[in-house]
Amino acid sequence: MTITYFGYGSLVNSDTIPAAMEVTPGRLRGWVREWRVCGEGEDGQGRCALTVREDAETEILGVMAREPRAGLKALELREQRYHRVEAIGSCFRCDARKSPGPEDMFLFRAAPEHQRWGTDAYPILQSYLDCVLAGFFRFWGEEGIDHFIATTDGWHVPILNDRANPHYPRKIILDPPLQDLIDRKLKTLGVSYLETRELTQ
Repeated sequence: MTITYFGYGSLVNSDTIPAAMEVTPGRLRGWVREWRVCGEGEDGQGRCALTVREDAETEILGVMAREPRAGLKALELREQRYHRVEAIGSCFRCDARKSPGPEDMFLFRAAPEHQRWGTDAYPILQSYLDCVLAGFFRFWGEEGIDHFIATTDGWHVPILNDRANPHYPRKIILDPPLQDLIDRKLKTLGVSYLETRELTQ
């Protein structure tokens, strides 16, 4: 028995997922991403993560993830600030075969009690964003990064520059050229940055 779901953020990065998971890149019609999930990590650091909202005019890149049902408990723990949205398979198309996902395919959307825009106290973690964008780059190259930026709302939320001391538990190390590319893309958005000391003084 397996479960199948759509990953649109950190789950796109294969370095952060269980070895038993299979991922298939594709597109999901009718949704857009938002920086609109707030909470604290085990270290007490506030953070803002990704969620999705329905938007008939937009489709987003992501992956169809499939893993043994035994992994559901660990998955729900990872996505504890989210609720499941069922039966989205007909809205998904694989990149390679253009085939839909199974009927029981689901995604995770922010639970109402956690759904709010990020702030200085709940910033986007650079270590989390790096992980997400590295996943998109691996599947779709620079166009994947551009697509992610264009189909994600909430770039007014500040970014905590935590690369030197990552708060994201599934942090990765970027190759210097990819780090430079990501930084250039974010600079064109005019995002605001926070230094770690601003939140710990």
